[in-house]
Amino acid sequence: MTLLQLKYIVKIVECGSMNEASHELYVSQPALSSSVKELEKELGIEIFTRSSQGIALTVDGAEFLTYARQVLDQASLLEERYKNAKPRKQLCTVSTQHYMFAVEAFVEMIDSIHSDEYEFTIRETRTRDIIDSVANMRSDVGIIYLSDFNKDVIGKLLREKHLEFHALFRAPLHVFISRTNPLASKKMVTMKDLRPYPFIQYEQGEDGSFYFAEEAVWPDYSPKQINVTDRATILNFIIGLNGYTVCTGIDNGDLNNEKICTVPLDSDETMLVGWITNERAKLSKAAETYLDKLKSVVAAHGYKLID
Repeated sequence: MTLLQLKYIVKIVECGSMNEASHELYVSQPALSSSVKELEKELGIEIFTRSSQGIALTVDGAEFLTYARQVLDQASLLEERYKNAKPRKQLCTVSTQHYMFAVEAFVEMIDSIHSDEYEFTIRETRTRDIIDSVANMRSDVGIIYLSDFNKDVIGKLLREKHLEFHALFRAPLHVFISRTNPLASKKMVTMKDLRPYPFIQYEQGEDGSFYFAEEAVWPDYSPKQINVTDRATILNFIIGLNGYTVCTGIDNGDLNNEKICTVPLDSDETMLVGWITNERAKLSKAAETYLDKLKSVVAAHGYKLID
């Protein structure tokens, strides 16, 4: 079944005869009749009844005509959308773990786009949702990290979903803590030092596991633990409850440097931060611009990019 065959059916009905339709379509009547019969054979229905008085729609034909017109209307909308000489709207969707540098790069990408129309989306969300979103092509790019602990499980999942991980930079672990915290003046803290304080982590849902955690390490036992879903809440809890969370150590103006600081964590573990893409999809121009801005933002924060 083709759009051309659907156009033939609609035109025949509009003209009321095969002969007149063939003239308006600039196609011979035998060719037109043959095309209709091929369609009827393919679908297993009779669209027209033929008699000495001419042709008429069957019951199946009348129903088919309704669907045919809907399909042709949608096809017309597609042509109108993509054959328009007007520049097409810029599109880009990024799904990321809760990284301020990812948002900073997104802002720079938007500032650099010279377009009258665009539609950009950034989602700070759960690790599994990021992976699924890129796999289902709802997102162009996903920002996650790998560690010695999670790399086998996450790597296997990425391969199964035909996703590629592109390393961006490797970060030694830090913690965000309040500047009023007694540990704020230390050059380095240990998990033992942090035990009296609430451990705050991003919630990963019922199907989450330690392998999907945004925090590369966590306390063996934490008498005080808070699960949150957004970055603003975690920063407020660090200030208001004297809590802490594990991070890359990159901060920016959103961190509220007057109240929060980063301190290196004594750990052999690191975070290999990077982006994931779908090997079956081609990145949009805006998504490529975003990745360029992501690299420049990370470099500006003093981290060495991985080629």
